[in-house]
Amino acid sequence: MRYRLDLVLKPVEGALVRVLGMTERRGFAPRHISGGADAGDGRWRLQLVVDGSRPAETLKRQLQKVYDCESVEIAPLETGAQEAA
Repeated sequence: MRYRLDLVLKPVEGALVRVLGMTERRGFAPRHISGGADAGDGRWRLQLVVDGSRPAETLKRQLQKVYDCESVEIAPLETGAQEAA
């Protein structure tokens, strides 16, 4: 199954590496990453598309424990959207 994660991260060294590492250790394969810094507060807004056969809620709970991660939203991508991503 393919999922899109919408994350807000603190702009600190290693934050992205911690998120990607946690994602892979939980059995999800990153397929697409996009994002940037918010001009208003400096937080990083990140969209991450992943593939995995495990429940997405498992990944969400683990990412919420990462200190640098302020919020996580996960949405399943439909078959048509998978082709575009």
